[in-house]
Amino acid sequence: VQLQASGGGLVRAGGTLRLSCVVSMRTFSAYDAAWFRQAPGKERELVAAFAWRGDRAIYSGSVRGRFTITRNKAKDTVYLQMNSLKTEDTAVYYCAAKTNSENIDKISAYDYWGQGTLVTVSS
Repeated sequence: VQLQASGGGLVRAGGTLRLSCVVSMRTFSAYDAAWFRQAPGKERELVAAFAWRGDRAIYSGSVRGRFTITRNKAKDTVYLQMNSLKTEDTAVYYCAAKTNSENIDKISAYDYWGQGTLVTVSS
């Protein structure tokens, strides 16, 4: 299983970025996916998660209304569209996936992680 994240970069406050995560999971066809982030000196936190069953998505309060998680099943790619970026969104963003039935907001439930992609939002 491999997750390959991309799309990070430097953007000004108010700008947009779209992160992509290609999920290579040949053993499983159904999986939940999520984006987490970790800012310097802070713990890793959930940004958004997507449940395969029911096409349900959840968001952290700090990004709700600005970020959107989507999945292209045909391409096995999960996206995070980030609009109206703020300086406090600066962090390393990680995509993750899981095949177990634990809640999608539980960081410890995720078995598979991609490398991080750095998002820097300047003022």
